[in-house]
Amino acid sequence: MRLRIVTHVEHPELQGAVPNVWPEFMNNDQLVSDFWPTLYEVYPDFQLWLLDGRKPIGYACTLPVVWNGEPNPRGLDWAVTDGQGGMPTTLCGVVATLVPQYRGAGIAPVVVARMTKLAAAHGLDSLIAPVRPTWKDRYPLTPIERYVEWRREDGFLYDPWLRVHERLGAELLAPAPESMTITGTREDWETWTSLQFPEDGDYVVPAALTTVRFADGVGTYVEPNVWMRHSLDAEY
Repeated sequence: MRLRIVTHVEHPELQGAVPNVWPEFMNNDQLVSDFWPTLYEVYPDFQLWLLDGRKPIGYACTLPVVWNGEPNPRGLDWAVTDGQGGMPTTLCGVVATLVPQYRGAGIAPVVVARMTKLAAAHGLDSLIAPVRPTWKDRYPLTPIERYVEWRREDGFLYDPWLRVHERLGAELLAPAPESMTITGTREDWETWTSLQFPEDGDYVVPAALTTVRFADGVGTYVEPNVWMRHSLDAEY
């Protein structure tokens, strides 16, 4: 493998070249969807493309924000709304992903380190991220506040993606229990998931980190993430 990391400024033609690896319902947070084009139009030098030689294999999106040092419970939704306006202080990691066949190959730490260097290059004070815990979908009934306390016998965090950040020196700040909010009709959710939701109540949905709650025929999913912070003083 010949890993290369380039910015959107350098290679704008790569937009859309990486297959969508997210579950369909994840594309329907209205706040994030409305803001998404701004990432590439206004902040192209903050968006990274991952290549194996010339082959696109993933991407990482970041966003400069105005942060007062307090981890906001709205996580990603905060970053694309209240985190905007004024002079940016901090770089916020929005998303990072690889196509499945490249996962587990040691690429993730390289990507996080590059995001941290991007923050330093733009004169920002640190890198923060509302991290989506990789294995939380295995435990959708467990509150995020308890999940983040789980650790392995070696003392490191149980969740693999949180552990990548921790091994690189990141500080776990707090859960972001309302990081994304996705709302849709019963028909929407049945299209997104290929499941049926015959009555109101809470449902476990594949790839969801917590349950989807239906009331009066409308399903609402509020995704929990975890705020982590990388100091620019750390060595990568």
